[in-house]
Amino acid sequence: MEDTSSRRRVPAGAKAEQRIRDILRVSRDVFAELGYERATTTEIAQRLGVSEGTVFTYFHGKRELCVRVIEDWYDEIISTLEQGMPHGQPTKAQLEFYVKTHLRLFLIQGTGLCALVLSEGRAKGPGLGEVFLPLQRRYTAPLMDLLARARSNGEIRGDLPLSLLRSAILGPMEHILWDAIARQREVDIEKTARDMVALLWPALQPVDLELEKLRGFYGEVSAALRKAAAD
Repeated sequence: MEDTSSRRRVPAGAKAEQRIRDILRVSRDVFAELGYERATTTEIAQRLGVSEGTVFTYFHGKRELCVRVIEDWYDEIISTLEQGMPHGQPTKAQLEFYVKTHLRLFLIQGTGLCALVLSEGRAKGPGLGEVFLPLQRRYTAPLMDLLARARSNGEIRGDLPLSLLRSAILGPMEHILWDAIARQREVDIEKTARDMVALLWPALQPVDLELEKLRGFYGEVSAALRKAAAD
């Protein structure tokens, strides 16, 4: 016999859809202000001016609401990155757009929601893994596409995996976001994006193969001289 214990009959229609949007909007505010642990469905219901049972009509509970809030947040970020990428501009300018947009969208509602996304979005738990793994792949897709195109044009180095170059870009951004959360301070997004790209861009440039050969030769000669001196 089919198990239907986890199913619920969610009301349909325009009124129900609006109610869901209202619950998610208020839930985002509550999670941003209070964090996951302190947020409650009671608080969400009170701010909406409805009973807690109304919230449970559409969502099983706080964790399901958290998953949906982060899912919608990721979708907004992904959509903005995909649609706004200035493809006609040089790669460096596109990279700066990516970094600037990433920081702006993660901090647009303050550090509370940013902390929620960074922590709960990666937490292990029922339903989280299968939800956020494809979202994270989509989330990094615009950056991977940019790096792949830049590599095919010879604008960035081809001797390292694209996944490593991706991590070299996303890692510092995550550190900047966590620092903003810990210190509860505002970030100058325009300047931070420019400075970060200025720092990373030389490391992304193609390796001078002739220079690398000379360095290798110099290393071999130095090793041979040290060995000869030791003998």
